[in-house]
Amino acid sequence: MARTVRVVNTRTGNVVADRVAVADSFWSRFRGLMLRRTLEPGEGLLIQPCSSIHMLFMRFAIDAVFMDGDGRVLRVARRVRPWVGLAAARGARAVIELPAGAAEELAGGDLLRFEPV
Repeated sequence: MARTVRVVNTRTGNVVADRVAVADSFWSRFRGLMLRRTLEPGEGLLIQPCSSIHMLFMRFAIDAVFMDGDGRVLRVARRVRPWVGLAAARGARAVIELPAGAAEELAGGDLLRFEPV
């Protein structure tokens, strides 16, 4: 079973997502969210290491939050579209994929904290 974490924005204290699966093996990163029907509110996928994503074989739009090795937000790609979307961030070491609109409060420079669930 995949490890799950809660993601908290340290600037606001708000929970960004409370059920984020961690994809840190070759196969879990490769599969990502491909072929899933949806992400429910509060769900997400933390892919590490990762500096870019593609949306091939995806069925829904997502927000992609790119972070450095300390969990500091470098870029938020909002509403990345299925099949045609691509997103990347120079210097990124990880990305959190969230339901479209879930990263509205996040901005570059925010520091995210990961808590075990």
